[in-house]
Amino acid sequence: MSRARLFFSKYGLDLLIVIAAVESAISTALRDDPGHPTGPMLWFEVLAVAAVVLTLLGRRRFPFAAPAVTWLFSAALSFVDGLLIVDKAGLFLAGMGAALLLGNLRRDTEARVGLAIVLGGAAIVIYNEPDHTRGDLIFTPVLFAIGWLVGFALRERTEQTEAAEERATRAEREREAAARVAVAEERGRIARELHDVVAHAVSVMVLQVGAVRHRMPEADTEDRQTLEHVEQAGRTALAEMRRLLNAMRHDGDELELLPHPGLDNLESLVDDVRAAGLPVRLQVRGEPIALPPGLDLSAYRILQEGLTNALKHARASQAEVDVRYSATELRLEVRDDGPGGPSTDAGLGHGLVGIRERVRIYGGDMTAGASHAGGFVLRARLPLDGSAR
Repeated sequence: MSRARLFFSKYGLDLLIVIAAVESAISTALRDDPGHPTGPMLWFEVLAVAAVVLTLLGRRRFPFAAPAVTWLFSAALSFVDGLLIVDKAGLFLAGMGAALLLGNLRRDTEARVGLAIVLGGAAIVIYNEPDHTRGDLIFTPVLFAIGWLVGFALRERTEQTEAAEERATRAEREREAAARVAVAEERGRIARELHDVVAHAVSVMVLQVGAVRHRMPEADTEDRQTLEHVEQAGRTALAEMRRLLNAMRHDGDELELLPHPGLDNLESLVDDVRAAGLPVRLQVRGEPIALPPGLDLSAYRILQEGLTNALKHARASQAEVDVRYSATELRLEVRDDGPGGPSTDAGLGHGLVGIRERVRIYGGDMTAGASHAGGFVLRARLPLDGSAR
């Protein structure tokens, strides 16, 4: 059924055109009116009416020429035989389809010319019919003009639909671009924050290596040189890290002179949010342990972003923060009772993007979304990998 549906959706109209052409040819061959042609003239008319209808098969390649030729050829054949075009269902359908196609043209000039061709062609065909009436000269062109109007209306609707799809596609591209920019900016921010953590550790290593080297006996030349090389490599690494940080810093970015916060500063963060008007309940489970500086900072930023969302975007009346320590992982949760979640509009921080990047760096996972009980819940899991002490 799916294959048949696909076939008819793609070739159904072509099949209908071929059926209309066969019907018109058979009707012409079986004419029994007193003036019907015979011999070669009959075969000419049979082939001619079939060709008039089959011309519509070229509508995709020639959207204007194919339906226009159908009407022009019909008008020309009516001069050969006034009864050839009229009273045939296949030719009537072909003429109505050609009128609709001409009205559906994208260019207004071609559509207007098509309307003139339809009206003129219909009038000529009716005028050349021996038994036509004055009413036929008016009614028939108007009937096909209605077909043209239907095509014109469909064109307007199609253009509106395509315009809406184009706007949706453009908006999607803009959202994707904004998300990529947000990811890049957040990665830069994380790198700048972690720079201090790594730089501090390397600096301590360099100082300790230098201290050990100075305390070594002068006779131990080989070991002293080895430590000197290690010390020099550490200082070079620090210099390169500073250059990398300067390259990642945007114009106008201020230097961060205060120490980076961690979960030890969580109480202060919660107090600030309470002072801003959002009651917060903080619960810490498990035995708090000393976390690696980078992970400690990321955990703080995740909770900070969750509370910021609850305060600014979720329209919540209260929030809960749950921190769970274990030997292998750290679990964080921020829950609020507001009706709204994090804003997805561009320019509002893309907070979830930042959280996702921080969680991904440490091999964790996160979920964010509406809770079954109401409100918005942000959960994050950060593996410790046995590095916390």
